[in-house]
Amino acid sequence: SLHACRSTLEDPLATYFDNELPGIPVAKHRGGRPLKGIAQRLKGKEGRFRGSLSGKRVNFSARTVISPDPHISINEVGVPVDIAKVLTVPERVTTWNVDVLREYVIRGPEAWPGANYVATPEGRRIDLRYVKDRKTLADRLAPGWIVERHLRDGDIVLFNRQPSLHRVSMMGHLVKVLPGRTFRLHLAVCPPYNADFDGDEMNLHVPQTEEARAEARTLMLVEKHIITPRYGGAIIGARQDYIIGAYLLSHKSTFLTKKEVAFLLGAGKSAEDPPEPAILHPVELWTGKQIISHFLPKDLNWVQPTAFKSRCQDAYRCFGDEWIIVVNGNLVKGVLDKKSIGAEQVDSLWHRVARDYPPEVARQWLDSSLRLFLRFLDLRGFTFGMDSIYLPPESYKELDELIEESLKKADELIEEFRSGRLEAMPGFTVEETFENKVTEIMSRVREDAATVVEKYIRKDAEGYLMAKTGARGSIVNIVQMVATLGQQTIRGERIRRGYRTRTLPHFSTGDIGPYAGGFVRRCFRCGLSPVEYFFHAAAGRDGLIDTAVRTAQSGYMQRRLINALQDAYTAYDGTVRFGGETLLQMLYGEDGVDVSRSDHGKIADIKSLKLWIR
Repeated sequence: SLHACRSTLEDPLATYFDNELPGIPVAKHRGGRPLKGIAQRLKGKEGRFRGSLSGKRVNFSARTVISPDPHISINEVGVPVDIAKVLTVPERVTTWNVDVLREYVIRGPEAWPGANYVATPEGRRIDLRYVKDRKTLADRLAPGWIVERHLRDGDIVLFNRQPSLHRVSMMGHLVKVLPGRTFRLHLAVCPPYNADFDGDEMNLHVPQTEEARAEARTLMLVEKHIITPRYGGAIIGARQDYIIGAYLLSHKSTFLTKKEVAFLLGAGKSAEDPPEPAILHPVELWTGKQIISHFLPKDLNWVQPTAFKSRCQDAYRCFGDEWIIVVNGNLVKGVLDKKSIGAEQVDSLWHRVARDYPPEVARQWLDSSLRLFLRFLDLRGFTFGMDSIYLPPESYKELDELIEESLKKADELIEEFRSGRLEAMPGFTVEETFENKVTEIMSRVREDAATVVEKYIRKDAEGYLMAKTGARGSIVNIVQMVATLGQQTIRGERIRRGYRTRTLPHFSTGDIGPYAGGFVRRCFRCGLSPVEYFFHAAAGRDGLIDTAVRTAQSGYMQRRLINALQDAYTAYDGTVRFGGETLLQMLYGEDGVDVSRSDHGKIADIKSLKLWIR
């Protein structure tokens, strides 16, 4: 009938437009694979808009694993020779560069630095792989020709790590062609990219026009992005090895011989004569502070506390090294640590250098100083062993008393709960009140143990120095290594799920005590029991899952915000407008401050102005 014919025509027509309609059978290929309707071709991440227009695969790009290189500049990126021979830069022949370009053409595609193609003024492209006599072709080169030469040292490229979450996820770097098969990245440039070297891969793009190269060099070079637009602080700076090296070099007990000074100044690529020695007899010795001062800008004045806080509040009257004082570029007092030279630290010595001096001066200071700190760490040596976190026997007595006291409080609370004497807190049931109070008591054990550990641990122990200077880890990590792991929590609560009447069969039926709820008494050095190990693994797994969930949620949230705000822009009159019509703000951010050019979001820093006036 006509009705049946109509319905048999309707279904294929509907699936031709959208093959995911509810109530209509999915149209399939002969092999059983669903057909792509017009809607499927357009929508989604792999669709025409997002997959082929907004984002697409491009030429003149490379991708490989990244690895660290502390010897290159923060502005540079190490590019493997194999990649440099494939990626090309079109260079127009002029009377000034014709001799160099002729050499490149003669070398051809096989040897670096060479060239892959030549374009004649008429627009004909010649592939140098198939040219027998390259010498003759090179002699024909004249102004107006274009040579597609290999990537060479000093070329500007764009470097990017996904996910590109903010502006500094893509920056301009200068090429440094190196042997090997990985991109080499300076360690101080890891924070803006959120990169590490456990297998991360990064993308490199080569700008093809003179305008693009000029813009990348002027606007996108790494040294122009030391201050992040996120919070107006230096996002590029010292981390980990650099911080501990800087601390040890700036310590008042560090003295250096003439040979060591020459070695360190060479590492910092100093062009000036070394300073006068601090000690002349019986042997000439320099202090670590003198070598650090050698690289500081000569008109820098700065005062700030270190991570080693003291009760002394007047920087100029304290006898220890708890305050940093820089007078006319001389570090006269204090030790360097994360607070003064660390990445992502605001109102610090490094933040002042990055803010008050031109980008190239700040970059030069960072390059020189970081190489210096690392070279000193190489000379001195820094190892971590069991004695780096040693605690004396009397500390364990104090820790046992502390834990027993907390267990006793928990037992009293359980007794109060079981006897029905526990009163419910406002907005909670009696059971919830009990859980909250037990969690609070058992979670405090770790904090109290940290006080004991800080009291007894050697103040020059490597573990303590790393935690205190901010190089790596924290006191809590040391507590978990040598004192107690403490309460394990899942989503902020004690571990409750398991068997019907108890968390594990190792406990009595109905056990709601600290151990059954995930309290781990032992530490990593002492070794965990199987039950403790299981609870610790459960809490660790919870952390991993939570991280994955948060990443997905924040990614989708950012995507929605970007799409909602993509038409908002700052106009030339300083107002913020939406799509050309709607006025959002009379002044950008209500104060007209460009955060990446500001002083931690403020127009000026009063503290540093006072020091300049003084």
